[in-house]
Amino acid sequence: MMAKARGKHAALWFMMLPGLLYLLLNNYFPMFGVIIAFKNLNYDLGIFRSEWVGFNNFKFLFATSDAVTITRNTFLYNVVFITFNLVLSLAVALLLNEVRKRFFQSMYQSIILLPYLISFTIVGYLVYSFLSMEYGFLNKAILEPLGFEPIAWYLEPKKWPVILVLVNAWKYVGYSSIIYLAAMAGVSSEYYEAARVDGASRWRQMINITLPLIKPVIIVMLLLNIGRIFYADFGLFYQVPLNTGILFPTTNVIDTYVYRVLIQTGDVGMSAAAGMFQSIVGFVLVFSVNQLIRKVDSENALF
Repeated sequence: MMAKARGKHAALWFMMLPGLLYLLLNNYFPMFGVIIAFKNLNYDLGIFRSEWVGFNNFKFLFATSDAVTITRNTFLYNVVFITFNLVLSLAVALLLNEVRKRFFQSMYQSIILLPYLISFTIVGYLVYSFLSMEYGFLNKAILEPLGFEPIAWYLEPKKWPVILVLVNAWKYVGYSSIIYLAAMAGVSSEYYEAARVDGASRWRQMINITLPLIKPVIIVMLLLNIGRIFYADFGLFYQVPLNTGILFPTTNVIDTYVYRVLIQTGDVGMSAAAGMFQSIVGFVLVFSVNQLIRKVDSENALF
């Protein structure tokens, strides 16, 4: 019986095979390299014969003078990104869901998705065209005509937390909102018809019908983002500030710090230690938040 069932679905298994092979080779096979985090890698000796150094690579990463700054920046930026982008994405998705003409809805989706498809190298220069001291749009077209002095944005570290949050939202909100919009499309129209009969306004329908029914999707997206709370978007923090040293107090995060140290010292062990630390913290956070969700609302827990 089992063999018959397998034969019946052979085509489906065959279609799934490339994805499984990619997952195995790209995600699982390289995991043996985690031992590099505990070694002083010598390329002549190879990974397995290189000297074991225990937790020295972790010590080097977190005993530096910049450890507190990069850990704080990585964590706090991601907390703000998750919160701000979630609210904005849901708001955009709700507005798009109110557009009834298919042509306009498709057009708006294409427009808001476009930033997600642009590389951060281009985004960095787009931001520079806005913020440049000599030629930037903000200084030349807005501040100076209004009688204000131009601002040297790339010499003002305190302004960059706001800039980075806005750039991150501009790039990623469109993608997230389309995911939520797809979930909203699956909500039965019967709920809205019943609500209209009861006299519910569009606002009440969105709050009391749409958002509760897409809650499972919101939770999954939230858990995925929380799992990467100690990962930073390298392009955002390296390309957008143009690797400007004076901005490091507010733009330096774990990923950019590790990259700069790796370029300067070639210490692959420290880089592997940072990646392992990020993965472990992400796993613990996802598991912990999922357990919390399970206690509050077991039906919407991820596992």
